[in-house]
Amino acid sequence: MKTVMITGAASGMGLSATKLFLSKNWNVMMADFNQEAGEKVAAQLAQKYSANQVVFQKTNVASAASVKALKEATTKAFGRVDSLVNNAGIFTKGALHEVAEDAWDRIMAVDVKSIFLTAKYFVPDMIAQKSGTIVNTASISGLTGDYNMAAYNAAKGAVVNLVRAMALDYGKYNIRVNNVAPGPTNTPMFQANPPEVIKQFEAASPLGRLAEPEEIAKVIYFLASEDSNAITGQNIPVSTGFEIYSGQPVQK
Repeated sequence: MKTVMITGAASGMGLSATKLFLSKNWNVMMADFNQEAGEKVAAQLAQKYSANQVVFQKTNVASAASVKALKEATTKAFGRVDSLVNNAGIFTKGALHEVAEDAWDRIMAVDVKSIFLTAKYFVPDMIAQKSGTIVNTASISGLTGDYNMAAYNAAKGAVVNLVRAMALDYGKYNIRVNNVAPGPTNTPMFQANPPEVIKQFEAASPLGRLAEPEEIAKVIYFLASEDSNAITGQNIPVSTGFEIYSGQPVQK
């Protein structure tokens, strides 16, 4: 049985990925900063699957000590890790001059530094076993620019290029690294927007809707599994087409 470690696993896309990996008979180490939600969900999933198949660890992905403890807990619970899903992330609004310094530092730590830390503590074992997959949650906001989202664009843009460097460095160890790049997704966080804002987003999609967390999870699983053995260093948009429009007006 293979093992995956998923950050941001207690809700949204991370929770959908957790459920999908469990349904595919993987062990799952759930990592999340929200201890109450994580423990509750893990207990529910343990009843459906097995307490030996799903474990929760409260984790601050921006802390080296916390990620090191996560690695140790994962090894203790499952012996090895076959896949890392770096899904934890945060968002902040504002033009660059409007972003507070601590908000800038926080988004860079959670969205970018976290990938460095999981690589630092988990990848050496993957190198030793000469196999593994890493899937990072980037964003179409790392592939394009957005109004009033400078810090988020910068953080996700870093993740978009980081995947290429990681794929180059780790390919010789049979470790593949890819990104899923979601667009606006129907998560609890997004649903906190006013209904009129959600409708505007839906109207902006060529498909007329948002992506669902389960749809993102399916691509995460694909990239983590053997079905994608020839794919590495890629950013795969799962966005209902938000990033394909050039912005030019309709020509009559």
